[in-house]
Amino acid sequence: MKTAVFFTAAMLLALSAAEAANASEIIDRNAQSVRLAVDASGRAFTSYRVRGRAMHVLAWGAVDARQPTSGKPQVRFRKDYSGRQWTSFKNQCRAYDGPKLAFQVAACAAPDGSYWALQSWRRTLPNLDGRPQRGLGAWELHLSHWSGPIATLEAWTDWVYGGRYHHLFGRLTYAGKPVYGFSATRAGSPLDGYGRNIYVDTFNSRYGKGWRRENAFLAHRPTGVFCYGFYRFNSRGPGNGTMYRLTAPGPGVTPDVSITIPGLHDYDPNSSTDVAYERQQNALQDSVAGADKKCHVH
Repeated sequence: MKTAVFFTAAMLLALSAAEAANASEIIDRNAQSVRLAVDASGRAFTSYRVRGRAMHVLAWGAVDARQPTSGKPQVRFRKDYSGRQWTSFKNQCRAYDGPKLAFQVAACAAPDGSYWALQSWRRTLPNLDGRPQRGLGAWELHLSHWSGPIATLEAWTDWVYGGRYHHLFGRLTYAGKPVYGFSATRAGSPLDGYGRNIYVDTFNSRYGKGWRRENAFLAHRPTGVFCYGFYRFNSRGPGNGTMYRLTAPGPGVTPDVSITIPGLHDYDPNSSTDVAYERQQNALQDSVAGADKKCHVH
């Protein structure tokens, strides 16, 4: 069993190295003074300042997301960074009345009833609360456009390997179907427009006070399921905390989604409450994972 634990840990560390831009609709990084405008033709203009320069980016040509389909690309915006049409652009943005969004910077309802939104968050923080590295940790500005449901991210906590380690499991779905990709690098970076990583931040852990980046991993093919053990990957871990924030880029051009769930205390095998909870969560995990053999470790 010990060998299995640390083999899994090594694999998860490899997967966590994925930091490619799998959020395909990043507009820019470290943008300030951000504004959003939408016209009646299904186009959006994002204006902002970055590195002291005013930017105006036009985006169009995509809405919602395609369910994973081999041989067909995921939907994507067409983008124009020239800013040529900014002064003549007729903004018809209406007050936003859509679902609550994580990391929202700006959002509005378009004349056709669809929604546009801008979100900003630090997707590429070093894993395991690593030292800051050049090019990592920027505040990415993401644009989305949707008319139907947004993705659903679910997660639960329990313990694994007889209670030795804290554990997360869950799933990422869109319109009731799993979100997953068809190919990825060995490090876990999606190689198509369908794959999505889930990013986990831990609160008040051994890394220190506040939110710290724990790790990132792929939603599994073809289930959209994921599971993660808080093993001792380095001398400072394990990084289990009092709360966890899980975030995933939305499929296609739909909004990014994020949830926060409470952590657990250390497992007490002499506690009937802990034993009952673990048994309950094992059954839930098996139900969620279904045929996904990667997520049946108890």
